[in-house]
Amino acid sequence: MSLYGTMRTGVSGMNAQANRLSTVGDNIANASTAGYKKSSTQFSSMILPSSEGSYNSGGVNTTVRYSINDQGAFSYTTSSTDLAIDGDGFFIVAGADGTDYLTRAGNFEVQENGTLQNSAGFTLMGYPYKANEDPTIVINGFEGLTEINVTSGGMTATPSTEGLVAGNLPAKEAIGYKKSSSLVAYDSQGNGRLLNLTYEKTNDNEWELSVDFTDSGTPPVTTNLSTTTLTFDAKGKLTAPTAPITTTAIPSTSLGGAELGALDIDLSKLSQLGAAYSITGNINGQGASAVDKVEISKDGVVSILYKNGQSVPTYRIAMANVQSPNNLRPLAGNVYSQSNDSGVVVMGYAGSVGYGNILSGALEDSNVDIAEELTTMIESQRSYTANSKVFQTGSELLDVLVNLKR
Repeated sequence: MSLYGTMRTGVSGMNAQANRLSTVGDNIANASTAGYKKSSTQFSSMILPSSEGSYNSGGVNTTVRYSINDQGAFSYTTSSTDLAIDGDGFFIVAGADGTDYLTRAGNFEVQENGTLQNSAGFTLMGYPYKANEDPTIVINGFEGLTEINVTSGGMTATPSTEGLVAGNLPAKEAIGYKKSSSLVAYDSQGNGRLLNLTYEKTNDNEWELSVDFTDSGTPPVTTNLSTTTLTFDAKGKLTAPTAPITTTAIPSTSLGGAELGALDIDLSKLSQLGAAYSITGNINGQGASAVDKVEISKDGVVSILYKNGQSVPTYRIAMANVQSPNNLRPLAGNVYSQSNDSGVVVMGYAGSVGYGNILSGALEDSNVDIAEELTTMIESQRSYTANSKVFQTGSELLDVLVNLKR
C-alpha cells in the first residue's frame, strides 16, 4: 500500500464531494426558477490493480445527472402568456444569435415588437396558422419555424361576404303591405354600412324583397343592390328562391375609397304564417379594431383577440421531444440542446401523441426539493471532512516515515 496512494484517494473523495456540493448549490439557487430541472452527482468507484498482500487504493469518479423528465408542480398566474406543459415535450425558443433551443421555462412576456420572450431572453417559436388548417411540420428539424408575434396584425377589419335572414312575414296582411328591417355590413376598410331590407306583399303567397343602400352624402343617394320575388307554398314555406340571393357590389368611388363587396344572403329560414312580422338576421365581417389580448389554447393555438370581440387564430406553438430527455445538454438560460446521447429532436404539437397539453396562465415550478438538498449538503460536508482526515492521516504517516532517517 502506498501512502501517496492513500493521500490521492482522500483528494479524490474531497473532489467528488465538492462536485456534489456544486450541484446542491445550483439546485438551491434555482429552487424558484420556472421550469428548472435539478441535477445530482452520482458516484462510481475507481479500482487500481493490487497484488497479494499489497492493496493499491483507487478513488471515486463522479457523473452529473439531470432530472429533466421529472415534471414539477404548477403555479397559476393571471398572465395568459405564462405557459406550462402538462406532460412531455419542450417549447422551442430562439436565442439572440438565432439558434433554436428547447426549454420548459414558459414565463413569456409580450415585448415591444410583439414577440414573446421568457425571463432569460429567449423568444418563443411556432408556425403561422389559419383556422382549421395545421401547418406542415418538419418532423426532424427546426425549419419553417418563425417568431410568434402577437401584434403583427395591428388593427384589423374583415369585410362582409355573406349573411342570413330569418323570421316570419304575416300571411293575413293585405296586398301592398310593406315593412322594413336593417342590417349592418362592413366594407373593405371596416366601415359599418347600413343595408335596408324592404318586404312588400305583391300577391297571395308572394312578396318582393328589395335590398337598398343609402350613402352618407349630401344629399344622400339610395342604391338598389337586389330585388327578389319571394314565393311561399300553402303551408307558408319558402319555395323560391331556393339559393341565397346575391347583392351587387358597390365600387370604391361611391364609398370614399372603400368597397362594399357583393353579399350572399340566405333566405331559407323565412316563413309566411299567420303571425306578426318578425325578422332577424346577421351579416358576417368585422369593423376595424385594435388588439386587446392573447388567448392560447391547450393544443397551442395562439389567437389574437381584438377589442370588437373578434378572435383570429394566428400561430400554433411548436413543441419538441427527444428519446432520452435526461441526456440533453443543459445550457445557460435554462435551455437545452441535443446531445449524442439524447437522440434526435422530433417535432410535434401539444395534445398529440408524445406531447403534453399547454396550460395558459400557469408556470411549471422547479422540481428541486429544498429539504432533500439540505440533507444532501450535510451528507457531503460530513463525507468531505472524513476524506480530509484520510488525507491528513496519510500526510502524518509520511512525516513519520521521513523522520525515521533522523
